Amino acid sequence: MTIAVFIAAEVEPRLIALLRGDARFELTGEIGTADVLITRTINRVDAAMLDRAPKARWIAQGTSGIDNIDTGEAERRGIAIIHLPGINANAVAELVIGQMITLTRTVPLYVREMQRGEWKRGDCATRHELRHYALGIVGLGNVGRRVARLANAFGMKITAYDPYIEEFGIAARAESLQELLGTSDIVTLHVPLTHETRRMIGAVELSVMPRGAILINAARGEVLDLDAALSALESGHLSGLSADVFEIEPANRTFPDDPRLIVTPHIAGCTHEAKNDAAEILYARLTAIAGAS
Repeated sequence: MTIAVFIAAEVEPRLIALLRGDARFELTGEIGTADVLITRTINRVDAAMLDRAPKARWIAQGTSGIDNIDTGEAERRGIAIIHLPGINANAVAELVIGQMITLTRTVPLYVREMQRGEWKRGDCATRHELRHYALGIVGLGNVGRRVARLANAFGMKITAYDPYIEEFGIAARAESLQELLGTSDIVTLHVPLTHETRRMIGAVELSVMPRGAILINAARGEVLDLDAALSALESGHLSGLSADVFEIEPANRTFPDDPRLIVTPHIAGCTHEAKNDAAEILYARLTAIAGAS
């Protein structure tokens, strides 16, 4: 039996090469004939899309999150969902640690001054190493735990908030989000997008954070009220803000020209290793389906 595969968005070339080299799969340009839909988080996989794919039996994404998929609708139609929790955890965690260093050492400011021909390093001795800071991790899943392990290597004091995790181990437990926010110099967000986490960090929560704190969001854009965070940065309540994810992607807005602000186009999990691993593992999952069909 040949399994027809429809690729709904640009995916890793490695995955396409593997599928093309396997006679059990046929790549199709017609969604209506597809057994498998390969999607990405930029796809809204809802009833309207699934109506166009009446033969689909699987939805496959080489990602951790599946908040772009109407899982209830897929279940109602008997469509199984394949995804790869934690596949890019290390890639995301590395970028998050990098943003911590970049913001605490005010690297963008020094870069700008050097580009203007200015040699200013008189205040560099006022900057701190990561071991100086208390790190608060919101969400202790695959990415949050990897961030904690890396931060531990830098000697940071680590606290985490996650009401769904019983065994923390690598981090001290905060009993509430407010407790974590109020005691952390740096807060990094690593929660999935759910009805509970949507806009979980807004103006009220930001006001709980110590003045001069740093906030990093590499989870989902909808988790953070970005306008409130930008206002907190402008006022000086936040001394640094990093956002890799946005409510609407591609982000349809401009951002302040501020060296305390780092905005990136959802690249935290995008590395050669993470994408190649995702392609290999997703292909293995699909071949298991082919073998069972």
